[in-house]
Amino acid sequence: MYMRLIILMSLLLLTACSGITPPPENASSPTSTFYDKHSRALYLFSRARIAALDDDYPAALNLLREAISLDPRSARLHAEVADIKLKIGQIPEALEYINKAIALDPNYRPPYVLGGIVMASLGKDLEAADYLRKAIKIDPSKEDAYLHLALSLTRLYEYEEAVTTLKALVKINPDSILGYYYLGRTYSQMKLYRDALGYFTKVLELKPDFSQAVIDKAATYEAMGDYSLAIDTYRTLLDQDEHRAAVLQRMTQLLLQQRRFAEALVYLKLAAQSGFGGQETTRKIGLVHLELEQYDEAIAVFGDMLEKDPSAYNIRLYRGIAYEEKGELDNAYSEFGKIPHNTPQYLEAVSHIALILKEQGKADAAIAVLKEAINDNPDNLDLYLNLSTLYESLDKPQAGLDILLENEQLFSKEPRLHFRIGVLLDKLGKRTESIKRMKQVLQLDPKDAQALNYLGYSYAEMGIHLEEALQYIKQAVAIRPRDAFILDSLGWTYFKLKRYDEAEKSLEEAIALIDDDSTIVEHLGDVYAARRAVKKALKQYQKALKLAPERKELVEKMHKLKGELNEK
Repeated sequence: MYMRLIILMSLLLLTACSGITPPPENASSPTSTFYDKHSRALYLFSRARIAALDDDYPAALNLLREAISLDPRSARLHAEVADIKLKIGQIPEALEYINKAIALDPNYRPPYVLGGIVMASLGKDLEAADYLRKAIKIDPSKEDAYLHLALSLTRLYEYEEAVTTLKALVKINPDSILGYYYLGRTYSQMKLYRDALGYFTKVLELKPDFSQAVIDKAATYEAMGDYSLAIDTYRTLLDQDEHRAAVLQRMTQLLLQQRRFAEALVYLKLAAQSGFGGQETTRKIGLVHLELEQYDEAIAVFGDMLEKDPSAYNIRLYRGIAYEEKGELDNAYSEFGKIPHNTPQYLEAVSHIALILKEQGKADAAIAVLKEAINDNPDNLDLYLNLSTLYESLDKPQAGLDILLENEQLFSKEPRLHFRIGVLLDKLGKRTESIKRMKQVLQLDPKDAQALNYLGYSYAEMGIHLEEALQYIKQAVAIRPRDAFILDSLGWTYFKLKRYDEAEKSLEEAIALIDDDSTIVEHLGDVYAARRAVKKALKQYQKALKLAPERKELVEKMHKLKGELNEK
């Protein structure tokens, strides 16, 4: 402690005396009263600094108060008290000492910076900015005021001045890592992502191990929609323990959003091995196995979870679905049957039980199960919809329609009810009534992509109102741009309008998303046939027939085209 005091005293005597009132030039001797007070104040200031370094703030404050009593016009002593007050959370007192320091010496910079920090902490960024601008004016060479000012300005949405402030900083100090970093953050907030990327890249050139800049760079790629680059950027941080958990979580989330399930599974397992995420990570692992049709693995994962917690009924539901998808209907039925009636998962389990009974040829039992569930839960729309779908699958669309119409008043504000009624009306050959129902859906929800698509496709199939059909379907595409069936409707409407280039483009996009739907493939064949690309059309019809051998109309189309080819 003695050596620290000697070193600190030497430094202060050499460099720090400007903020403490100096002795007059004509002081008669070092033993004058004034000089004694000045020396004593300097000594107390030094001891206060040491106490503060040891986190002994009460002692530091006592020493500083005594020093101020000896040298009451020292701006530095008042600023030092303000700094300690700020550290211990005494904000009003800190601000009082800051303003005293400024009044004593308007050209002393530190209290302006402290004032900016205090005001920002109080949410008063406008006042903070005033303090910080004055600090910069007094000494433009120091970095801290620029950074604090830029942060306050961004919170005030004064982005242009924030950028100007930070650019002034990096002009003065071209190696200011934080200057470039906050320029990146500011441009990101302005949604000028390419500018943001440039500054984050500059930061990492200067400081390659600045992990927060890596995270922000990855997040910028995300905002730009470049998920592959975002994932690759996050991947560079996997070796850093402090960010490993957050990075794994973000990477797996992005991979799952992109449906890159196999890659997501690798990182989910890595997270589990690292002890991150607990049961939630394990649940995701099971669901990804299910998505990848790795049913045995999914069943095993969910089974292990149920051994630890048999009352995890959402996990039991997933396990039942895995058995069902695998074709082990008895095991699936058993899992669904273990879900109690008073749980949120029960109603979904009942729907699966009904489907299993139907698959096993027990249609009456399936209907009875759903009707019993409806009696117990008369306000659950899903049960009515499932029962109507079951009737439809049993070639009883009228019965399905009746159950919905009988309970229409219960769910008159539900778009899904009217959509389902519209589908059944269409199946019964009542297309005009079906179209009315779809328009009713859009009155309740103008952004219902399914209803927009259904309306547009119905008009296209009927060969009427084709421009109106096109507008409906374009709205649906805007809402769900990667829905293959909506893109198929768009292509089919263009075909009906004889806009074959656009039809071909839309249908090829649809097939790129789903290449095993017979109707979409047939539609592309129809476009090729209309353009007299006979060989290409035949290839599509052959593919469509392979996907759906029961569709005899495809054979007729192929015979007709082959005849035209032979004539040529």
